[in-house]
Amino acid sequence: MSESPPTTPACYRHPGRETYVRCTRCDRSICPDCMNEASVGFQCPECVSEGRRSVRPARTAFGGGVVGRHGYVTKTLIALNLLVMLVSIASDRGGDAAAGGNGFGGLMGGSTPLTEWGAVLGRAMFLDGTIGGVAEGQWYRLITAMFLHYGVVHLLLNMWALWVLGRSLEAVLGPLRFAALYFIAGFGGNVAVYVFSAPNQMSAGASTAIFGLFAAIFVIMRRLGRDTSAILPILVINLIFTFTVPQISIAGHLGGLVFGALMALVLAYAPRSRRTLVQFGGGAIIVVALLGMALVRTAALLG
Repeated sequence: MSESPPTTPACYRHPGRETYVRCTRCDRSICPDCMNEASVGFQCPECVSEGRRSVRPARTAFGGGVVGRHGYVTKTLIALNLLVMLVSIASDRGGDAAAGGNGFGGLMGGSTPLTEWGAVLGRAMFLDGTIGGVAEGQWYRLITAMFLHYGVVHLLLNMWALWVLGRSLEAVLGPLRFAALYFIAGFGGNVAVYVFSAPNQMSAGASTAIFGLFAAIFVIMRRLGRDTSAILPILVINLIFTFTVPQISIAGHLGGLVFGALMALVLAYAPRSRRTLVQFGGGAIIVVALLGMALVRTAALLG
């Protein structure tokens, strides 16, 4: 009686395909279509999936995910500001929305119906006899103002700074933490305008958040032990512009700087064992403090 010839192994996922290659993890036979190159040999699709689930995603020193390297939040913020600028120009119907206003030797655009609607304003009477402002319940102005700009030059200056600073910070903080930093800095600068500026003075622009990013990148670099000598001159130059150029909101820039720095300190120095909890709690405390400042100012204007 003759012996039967040995059977050639077949792929466990494709029984009709003969193969002599085996998965280095589970030892099952796999064909070329099922092979996934590993550090040693090949692995089957199921073992690769199981390995991915068991590996913790990489995190930065501040808890951010590696997806932050793509700069999605930075790009979204820039796109949103550009879109709002187009709507603002369209709302002006041929006025000086794009350029030809007063600031920077006439290069800054003038106000538009959209900026009048969304800029920070404490309390004032409009031409139609109505009274508006944050004190009158228009609290949305403390958020919308950071997306409005007086002209294309104003917009481009802020967007250039956001592109340079935002991508670096988002890469080390991750998208969510960077977004929180940006909005708290912008909100803080707008609250500072509301509290410390004349109630009938309007203010708008992303520069409140941008100054917060300047402070944050200084804090983050110090936390990482990196040289900050290149940051200080840029920050000083921007502060000089803030105090010397007419029609720039000093309160907004300094407010964004202070509250951006505070949020950056929370993000950078939260203990690793309770990092997310401390970062979330610290951000919440800053927001509550800002709301308290705004409520006190409201009571003073209405009193």
